[in-house]
Amino acid sequence: MYLILFVLNNPDRLEELLIAWEENGVEGATVLFSTGLGRIRELDAWRDDMPLIPSLRDFYELPENMNRTIFTIVKDEAVVDSVVAATKKVVGELDEQETGLLLVLPVMRAYGANPKKKI
Repeated sequence: MYLILFVLNNPDRLEELLIAWEENGVEGATVLFSTGLGRIRELDAWRDDMPLIPSLRDFYELPENMNRTIFTIVKDEAVVDSVVAATKKVVGELDEQETGLLLVLPVMRAYGANPKKKI
């Protein structure tokens, strides 16, 4: 199993990206609002009164300006390769600025990833 984690720079591409991931074997994903140090500085949000660890409420003020962090677990490397290719097709080459950051990590164990459905 593998964890795919992608920080999407352009939130307008989220829906298209999730559809592409589903078409390439992703059964479910979690999406979070996120921001990085560069964006905080860019938006002049780096202030003396800013807490070291902001609360989620601080982030909900400007959600349109925030990244989306998407993560999922997939079963094999073939799905990883398909998802990476689909991601590049939607956002462009990941070496370009303002596309995103994609990580793939091996998962030794996962609990709750495939819960049994109750009937």
